[in-house]
Amino acid sequence: MPDSDDPVLLTPGPLTTSALTKAAMLHDWGSRDGAFIDANARVRRRLLRIAHAEDTHVCVPIQGSGTFAVEATLGTLIPRDGKALILVNGAYGHRMAKILSVIGRNYTIQETPENVPTDCTALDAALIADPTITHVLAVHCETTSGILNPIQDISAAVARHDRKLIIDAMSAFGALPLDANEITFEAVMASSNKCLEGVPGLGFALIEKKALVAAKGNAHSLALDLYDQWNAMENNGQWRFTPPTHVIFAFDKAIEQFEAEGGQPFRLARYSENCRLLISGMRDMGFQTLLEDDLQAPIIVTFHMPEDPAFIFPTFYDRLREKGYIIYPGKLTVAESFRIGCIGDIRRDTIEGALRTIKQVLRDMGVSTSSDTNAAE
Repeated sequence: MPDSDDPVLLTPGPLTTSALTKAAMLHDWGSRDGAFIDANARVRRRLLRIAHAEDTHVCVPIQGSGTFAVEATLGTLIPRDGKALILVNGAYGHRMAKILSVIGRNYTIQETPENVPTDCTALDAALIADPTITHVLAVHCETTSGILNPIQDISAAVARHDRKLIIDAMSAFGALPLDANEITFEAVMASSNKCLEGVPGLGFALIEKKALVAAKGNAHSLALDLYDQWNAMENNGQWRFTPPTHVIFAFDKAIEQFEAEGGQPFRLARYSENCRLLISGMRDMGFQTLLEDDLQAPIIVTFHMPEDPAFIFPTFYDRLREKGYIIYPGKLTVAESFRIGCIGDIRRDTIEGALRTIKQVLRDMGVSTSSDTNAAE
């Protein structure tokens, strides 16, 4: 069992946060107060620094989940007469397509299966064939499966054809490398409650300043107009509408801990170790991963459902929850699966505890495992 009364969230966000991050929400602040304005400005600066984008981009936060930031960014930046090519290999690529359909932007889709990364040769061909494409939309780590897409190669192809790249980095930002000096992007979108280990309620976009200035008046929505949001903050440091004050102070504290840990390389190293331990332990019990190791991002891992008829996922889930661990159901169309996250304020001891609990739950359910077979031998 976990030490805390709170369950461990082995999910891709919301996720387990530190005591310091939680404690940062135990106060109230006015949205026009100087302390809040300073915290908001500090968060915006720190986010730009993580991507080495201080000289070229601006940071625009927005209330809501990551999807709010995605819709706000696409609606602000893609011209009403523009056209997007969406690179899809999971639910979040399809979500961008749905957003563009709702807000009335033209788009086309290049799709690969959920366990296959984006095909950059096909991307090249698509951009050659259709000069009306203005933007390419890509998901860095597609949490449908946990697959890592080749974002640097995608960026190079888009730049080679003089188009604009917008990256959904929800499950990647802060852990996987994303350097504006090496990867050309017009915008990248992420949220507070993923690899930076804040709490839910805040999305943000890092947007090329010249592109945002050029997008004035383009947005389809008042509340989701990122040009207007940025312009207001530049003028007086304030949000246009009531901000999620507690979330922002928690995020400020979470980024402070991120920096103290050593930043992106050290966050990636911790998550990679979590992922390695998880996959090794689950394979020892007979579980199969959807992805080959070279395609697996250390964010969330998809496992095939066991063929043993004694394995019933709702029972498995509920028994793990009773013992203090929350996992994720599958989101695939290609296979019956479930997912276990590697991110959040968790370390080796958490993963090892989860693996021991999974093994015990399987035994209680009467599900045979490879480790049982090996023990019998």
